[in-house]
Amino acid sequence: MSAETASLSREKEIYKVTIVGSIVNFVLLAFKFVAGILGHSAAMLADAVHSLSDFVTDVIILVFVRISNKPQDKDHDYGHGKYETLATAIIGILLLLVGFGILWNGAFSIWAFMKGEQLEAPGMVALIAALISILLKEILYQYTVIKGKNLNSQAVVANAWHHRSDAFSSIGTAIGIGGAILLGEHWRVLDPIAAVIVSFFIMKVAIQLLIPCVDELLEKSLPDEVEKDIEQALLSFPGVSEPHHLRTRRIGSYCAIEVHVRMDGGITLEEAHTTATAIEHKLKTMLGEGTLINIHVEPKK
Repeated sequence: MSAETASLSREKEIYKVTIVGSIVNFVLLAFKFVAGILGHSAAMLADAVHSLSDFVTDVIILVFVRISNKPQDKDHDYGHGKYETLATAIIGILLLLVGFGILWNGAFSIWAFMKGEQLEAPGMVALIAALISILLKEILYQYTVIKGKNLNSQAVVANAWHHRSDAFSSIGTAIGIGGAILLGEHWRVLDPIAAVIVSFFIMKVAIQLLIPCVDELLEKSLPDEVEKDIEQALLSFPGVSEPHHLRTRRIGSYCAIEVHVRMDGGITLEEAHTTATAIEHKLKTMLGEGTLINIHVEPKK
């Protein structure tokens, strides 16, 4: 399979998994809004907003993956892979904002309850909606994260965690609504307390997604163990020695490598080219066909 065919196949699979998620998210957010209104549940309405953020991130994935899979051009010598990184960063930022919003609203409700204000009792339809959301979002998370890892797509994996964060949010919502329904008015504060706890899980996931994006955008090198493996691969070829000036970085779902090696000055240009091509093939086998490799050959001193 050629690199272009593989890229198109990857893009098609990413679109497929994202469209499945977007359909589920749209159905859920509509259901949650109706359940929140009919069940008089502020928590369920907040959960619906969270599902809306999932739907928005699905749209972002669909737009940015198409851009990131565009081939190299005159203005982008290293391709468009960082658009996918940018999409992941946007998802992380949205998650952080949603988590903080849930924290703020929950803390405000707890403060109001402590001042003696009566919190509104939610209806059973809101609890049913929360339980259905937990089930569907966990199934969607498992499906999406497996696809994302198989496709080596940061953005798809990030979107999977967004699905799970919605499931976490629904767990908190279900606990709060269930406690308020079953235990009476003095326990209605369970709803905002659970929401605050869940908000910390959501923000933790957001930070875990954002840190690698920041590292990549700041051109952080690949891990030391990966660079050591690259050097060992170079030295495995007869006549190749002294790999130096190794520079590595991630560009979306693939890597870029630049390295200087020394070869016998007495060999022909064709032999040096053949060895360099073999090195490129081995590195692409190790790190992926999309890896960009630039090998500078120098004569041995």
